Amino acid sequence: MASDCAQRATCYELRRQVFVLEQGIDPSLERDVHDAQALHLLALRGELPVGCARALFSAARVKFGRMAVVRAARRQGVGHALLCRLLQIARQRGARYAYLNAQLGVERFYARQGFSPIGDVFIEAGIPHRRMELRLD
Repeated sequence: MASDCAQRATCYELRRQVFVLEQGIDPSLERDVHDAQALHLLALRGELPVGCARALFSAARVKFGRMAVVRAARRQGVGHALLCRLLQIARQRGARYAYLNAQLGVERFYARQGFSPIGDVFIEAGIPHRRMELRLD
């Protein structure tokens, strides 16, 4: 978990690399007021940061988001490990329901982990997304 300021700053830098530089998301949209209260995870390969994600807890619900894996580490299990750890923490904290807004390009990744698509496609930060949900109990 990104428990200190340096680790959180590393998460923000990974997100900037993936979302802003690679995907072209407006930098003013990438960071938000929820970052201060979120749980941030940082994935390392040795000493090298390769991925990150965040979780926002609210009563028995948790929203996952800002999952980013650097290009060189994709399709190597980093995203899967991050998501498994998020789910483990959510269950430990008593969450009964998890949801996220998945970019359409990775919707199947979340479906393989048990998330179900809900509703229509919508645009978030200029990219098509779909809400996905998973019951944890």
